[in-house]
Amino acid sequence: MEDLPDILAANIRRLRRERGFSQEELAHRSGIDRSYLGQIERAEHKATVVTLGKVAKALAVLPGDLLTLPSGHPYLSELAAIPRPDGDVKP
Repeated sequence: MEDLPDILAANIRRLRRERGFSQEELAHRSGIDRSYLGQIERAEHKATVVTLGKVAKALAVLPGDLLTLPSGHPYLSELAAIPRPDGDVKP
């Protein structure tokens, strides 16, 4: 999924705004540089898992929440069609 940096960027930006944080405040709480956070939010830089963890902690979410696919994402349809080990297809 080549669009993961865009999904990450959108989720960080959404969660940051929901909490009323500026980029500067979130960067400070995360212990990362504000310009680096800006690059991540614009999907110009691919964040490491360590950075993901720092940002997630500052936003009080699980790291996986930062990679949550938006509803209607094409991958969700593909995933739903993959048979499970018990032979069922996910609804």
